[in-house]
Amino acid sequence: MADSAATILQIIPELDTGGAELSTIEIAEAIVIAGGRALVLTQGGRMLDRLRATGADVRLFPAATKNPVRLAANAKAIASMIEDDDVALVHARSRAPAWSGLWAARRTKRPFVTTYHGAYNEKSALKRFYNGVMARGDLVIANSGYTRDLIRSRYGTPDGRIRVIHRGVDMASFDAEKVSADRVARLRSAWGVGPGDRVILHAARLTTWKGQHVVVEAARLLHEQGQLDGVVALAGDAQGRDAYADGLRAAIRASGLEGRVRLVGHVDDMPAAYLLADASVVASIEPEAFGRTAVESQAMGCPVIATRIGAPQETVLSPPEHGPRSMTGWLVAPGDARAMADAILWALSLDAVSRGEMATRARAHAAASFSLRQMRLKTLQVYDEILGTAFHANYVAARPQNDG
Repeated sequence: MADSAATILQIIPELDTGGAELSTIEIAEAIVIAGGRALVLTQGGRMLDRLRATGADVRLFPAATKNPVRLAANAKAIASMIEDDDVALVHARSRAPAWSGLWAARRTKRPFVTTYHGAYNEKSALKRFYNGVMARGDLVIANSGYTRDLIRSRYGTPDGRIRVIHRGVDMASFDAEKVSADRVARLRSAWGVGPGDRVILHAARLTTWKGQHVVVEAARLLHEQGQLDGVVALAGDAQGRDAYADGLRAAIRASGLEGRVRLVGHVDDMPAAYLLADASVVASIEPEAFGRTAVESQAMGCPVIATRIGAPQETVLSPPEHGPRSMTGWLVAPGDARAMADAILWALSLDAVSRGEMATRARAHAAASFSLRQMRLKTLQVYDEILGTAFHANYVAARPQNDG
């Protein structure tokens, strides 16, 4: 058996926000718990301290560059690092640094693994080639069945090289019973939401495909009918997309929704945000490769409305396929503001008993299929499969109880 204290190198451009970034941190911690050494190359970001707290060896590195000359230089630097640090396996989580990681891994004859995190757009042969590095791993981790099908159809990657591992939600952190009233109150104060105001939450970075403009239009329709019962909070950073954010503000003003629809910026305490919310919306107009917020909402027992496109079709149990006693949320057509408005009304109309029953079902559904623990264990199994290590067994021995 190979060294169970093997070094796993992960590469991620930045650590500001997002599912790929959070997964990097979560897997780094799992490697350390399992007795291995986690080495991470990143350019940094707001979650850098959180990564360091896992016990990972973090190297600040120009991993976000897309310049071909710099990518080649990065590959040479990574190859040297692989040799110097006796890296057993390279795991890339984003396209540009994946090219450097691939070249370095091939040069040093180390296994190369990728996680295909996004439904990347492909509008040209060049873009397809660029994206295709994410399907060139010795094993390719797809974060949903939707993503697996995308990889197969685009690149002809055989099933034998693909492992479906849904992203994991930390069920211990996203637990309504563990979120204090003070945390919720602080968030209400920060958002300027009164104690009796209902809240409809949309949590995503501000970009067109995330569908904030559809949520604004749904709010306008409800407002015109006198049915907008509460405040709509659009939580997320613009990340430089200032024109889109300005357009949202203009649409809010034009619809007479100032004060009713608010851009509240980045939120660090998402469990408190879901507990504060009366309904959570995932309004993406392009496919979500996974859509973590849909699962986080269910884990917190917050009624969730997502679009019927991409992976949320795997994670949200919705009518008409599921009836009142089995549904965990709603799926609506992407871009359909009227359908979104109707689903919001339905969610807000639930009585306490129906809402409680849905919350119980939704949390059980999230725990059974989309927990952090299952994501960690399945990822460690991928490393074991390639290296012959015992990461999976060591993790279970160290954390025999469900730890999220």
